[in-house]
Amino acid sequence: MTTHALAGRKPRWLRKNLPEAGQTQRVERLLRRERLDTVCEAARCPNRWECFAEGQATFLILGNRCTRRCVFCGVPKGHPGSVDRGLPDRVASAVEVLGLEYLVVTSVTRDDLADHGSGEFVRTIEAIRRRSPGVGVEVLIPDFGGERALIERVVSAGPEVLGHNLETVESLFPAVRPGFGYRLSLEVLSIAKSLGQRTTKSGLMLGLGETEPEVHRALEDLAGAGCDIVTLGQYLNPSRGGYPVRTYVHGKQFDAYRAYALSLGFKVAVSGPFVRSSTGAKRAQREACAMADRPGEKQSPEG
Repeated sequence: MTTHALAGRKPRWLRKNLPEAGQTQRVERLLRRERLDTVCEAARCPNRWECFAEGQATFLILGNRCTRRCVFCGVPKGHPGSVDRGLPDRVASAVEVLGLEYLVVTSVTRDDLADHGSGEFVRTIEAIRRRSPGVGVEVLIPDFGGERALIERVVSAGPEVLGHNLETVESLFPAVRPGFGYRLSLEVLSIAKSLGQRTTKSGLMLGLGETEPEVHRALEDLAGAGCDIVTLGQYLNPSRGGYPVRTYVHGKQFDAYRAYALSLGFKVAVSGPFVRSSTGAKRAQREACAMADRPGEKQSPEG
């Protein structure tokens, strides 16, 4: 079974038709009016138009420039500037206007801030809950330097899911994620779990040059860190200067990785070429909670 295609011209299975306008334009207008950034746009996510068409977005707080220089990421690098203290309320307003039932909040990495931006995650969660009490909030956090007190601060705000992406296998960290640490990222998830976070989540990009045994090892390490939900998707270079795509992974290989993840005890595994951290976030959270309430039951392999 052929599971990879050498990088070159993008295969047909990675080409998408754009959805019709309508709701997409409505979301874009709202984002511009409220001066809001989304990781959907900043990272050039291939699913962004579909999410916008469904009235969904992953909100980006703490600016749109990152203090670290991951070569796989399309978010601009540099000094992010001062923190916009009005942003949590504007995010909460957008959530209310769009009538969202579930959303994801993420950020650039802010090594320039004493609290690494953890306080803004808390303020954003609180602002959303004040205006839309029934909305589910998922956070996708940077590593906060591995400081337990900062992770605890966010966990105490009560997000439904706390995510932190591993992104790639250990051997590729120095090249792909300079400034981050493989073991540190695992520790962030372990700390969150030890603090009582009910559902934790992480994600891997494939096609960066990793081997199948390395992916298996990363999944094993995430399972060992108590991670509940894992996502696996095809890496796509967001810019000419970005890290090159080494291989395009076929759907059957994604299916095999999903089956392996479930065999390790993950409550939910979402795997496919277009999968990203926030793909099916609401459904994944609900499935993970259902699995937790029914010990011993596993997500369907056909899922």
